[in-house]
Amino acid sequence: MNALHDALFEPRRIALIGASADPTRLTARAQLYLRKHGFEGEIYPVHPRESQVLGERAYPTVTDIPGPVDFAYILLNTPHVEGVVNAIAAKGIPAACVLADGFAEAGPEGAALQARLLATARAANLRLLGPNSMGLINLNARIACSVNAALEAPSLHAGRLALVSQSGSMMGAIMSRGAPRGIGFSHIIGTGNEADLTAGEVAGLLVDDPNVDAILLFLEAIRAPEHYADLARRAHAAGKPVIAYKLGRSPYGAELATSHTGALAGSDAAAEAFFRAHGIARVTTLEGLLELPALLAGRKPMARAHRAVGVTTTTGGGGAMAVDCLGVLGIEARAPDPAAAALLDAAGIQHHGRLLDLTLAGAKPDRVAAAIGALQAAEDTDLVLSVIGSSAQFKPQDAVAGILRARDAGGAKPSAAFLVPQADASLALLAAEGIAAFRTPEGAADCIRAWCDWTAPRPESTAPAIAHDLPARPDEADARRLFAALGLASPFAVLAGPQDAAVTPYPVALKILSPDLAHKTEVGGVKLGIANAERLKQEAAAMHYCVARMAPEARLTGFLVQPMVKGLGEAILGFRRDPEVGPVVLLGTGGVTAELHRDVTLRLAPVDLAEAEAMIAEVKGLKPLAGWRGLPRGDLVALAQAVVAVSRLAARADIAEAEINPLIIGAEGTGVTVADAWVVRAAD
Repeated sequence: MNALHDALFEPRRIALIGASADPTRLTARAQLYLRKHGFEGEIYPVHPRESQVLGERAYPTVTDIPGPVDFAYILLNTPHVEGVVNAIAAKGIPAACVLADGFAEAGPEGAALQARLLATARAANLRLLGPNSMGLINLNARIACSVNAALEAPSLHAGRLALVSQSGSMMGAIMSRGAPRGIGFSHIIGTGNEADLTAGEVAGLLVDDPNVDAILLFLEAIRAPEHYADLARRAHAAGKPVIAYKLGRSPYGAELATSHTGALAGSDAAAEAFFRAHGIARVTTLEGLLELPALLAGRKPMARAHRAVGVTTTTGGGGAMAVDCLGVLGIEARAPDPAAAALLDAAGIQHHGRLLDLTLAGAKPDRVAAAIGALQAAEDTDLVLSVIGSSAQFKPQDAVAGILRARDAGGAKPSAAFLVPQADASLALLAAEGIAAFRTPEGAADCIRAWCDWTAPRPESTAPAIAHDLPARPDEADARRLFAALGLASPFAVLAGPQDAAVTPYPVALKILSPDLAHKTEVGGVKLGIANAERLKQEAAAMHYCVARMAPEARLTGFLVQPMVKGLGEAILGFRRDPEVGPVVLLGTGGVTAELHRDVTLRLAPVDLAEAEAMIAEVKGLKPLAGWRGLPRGDLVALAQAVVAVSRLAARADIAEAEINPLIIGAEGTGVTVADAWVVRAAD
């Protein structure tokens, strides 16, 4: 624990600045909820005209409060916040929260105001939560310093899950969804715009809290990725999973997340790569955010996932739904292997196919336990899923008894349950026992996929520096020289004009050179298969005329000529400095349709050779080059080395993005060839 943890999560003296004496107003809620839910510390309402607010002595300004204050919640409208932050800083309060919106998300003026708040806070060593924050709740310490209407509930169910949410409204929504199922929280914090404290830093304060078993994140954007990296490493070492639900998987969701918080959104693929690299389990369903913790808590990621499960069921239709949803996410429901089959035979349980159907055999607890135990002995699966029918609704104790017996027998791998009917009592029983239970087949599949994808944080890596000068506005020739410095040299020549055509050997490809044209084909800037010097002069003259007419604003710097090369396949290999997570490397199927098919995979840069090989295996369009169905093998070793090389651009802060498309992959042992290259310098 540290002083900031105590100021945020265990304050004993709280100032409510702008607290209302009218109990019907939003700004009265924090005071009402603190007392309603058992806060026994001091509350100091600050009101310029009232001597008492809701039965507590009030003070005209924060300066008038006698003695130290641990935490301040600013409930005033936006125009009044800046002056109060100055007063809080002067009083030496260590932490404060700002409820008001109208800051970075509201445009340049709001962003400037937010920047001034932050500057004042940093000068005084004051830490800020928000703006646009609904406050924080510590249920075990009975501190409900929030205006979230979910606190109207007569009582709050304390638990061992901590939730850090960038959305204030989702604080109460997630808490309310967990309550009927017996899922409780230790802490719930809204971080809002994160002018200062980010969700990653706040969550990091909870890693060492003995009341926390798992940390949940509801994210709209990733700010200060280094905070999440530190959180994930420490949480993994402490055996506490970190689970994220992040918006922005669609361009529309990304747009809304950006406008809501004033954050600069990156790509969702980059966010996915970020979570994977740092061992943060990602769910894509809201149900999964509540259901996955029971599956991961107390466990470490698997060394190698089979991406397969064993499934028992007491309802054929329900079992089929689960198998189908799992299959959509690439998880196979697998028939019992010889080890599991032998145990099933010994128990007299018939088995065939992907589903172990116990319906007609009678789903008695001992038989269910025996079936689960047998499937847990399988050597080619990662989990056992029990699908339960109507008994979960009408006979909850009987429905879960077999699962509990199997758990008590100490199976080698985790088991979980999907309850087909609406069965809150059974869900609550399983939650109380720490067994993962799913309300929908989609949620079950999402969580099991997350379990299979979950990895330990990868070791921190750095890329060696690349000493190579790059002009302020590079064209393709400059990009090629940069890639050559990385070890990816391919032959080319630069022509100053159409008359300069003394190159060999032919045939060649001719391209216009310009720092302003990333897609030269679209403006007539590429010609392939030129057979001789005379033809090259003609094509260069025609190309210059065509490009100048179609892209009159582009600065033309000459021509690039390169030998025609054929290979077994094409890849797109790129580097980008993502605005959320930082440097990433991308690999996918290449050519002019690369953006259309989106058959790509990403990693945080830099990567090592093993990670590069894993990326190659994930790209569907590159699988034929591995000798699929007797096809010739491509030089995937050279491709992996190229991925590693390009990922080293992470060491160059002056490069925003770079791309080779296509990178031509030759036959095994013949290497790769840069067919087209592009680089963009970072803005100063």
